[in-house]
Amino acid sequence: MPQYNDMFELSVEDMDLIEQALRLAITVNSASSVDETDESRQDRETSVRKMHDLLGRLHDQKIFYRPKSGTYIGG
Repeated sequence: MPQYNDMFELSVEDMDLIEQALRLAITVNSASSVDETDESRQDRETSVRKMHDLLGRLHDQKIFYRPKSGTYIGG
């Protein structure tokens, strides 16, 4: 059985592109149609929930820097 590669080499630009693509996919999948069945709605909502979870996990892995001296102005 093959093993997963757990060492990724992604740049900041790569991560930004992934986040933008996930946000676009969430936007597209959030729209419901008139003739949507309950099962397809649940599948769509599950998919959107998983994408939001992935965005959250990506955010949690970021390291935010704060200046060591001077006044910190958050934004």
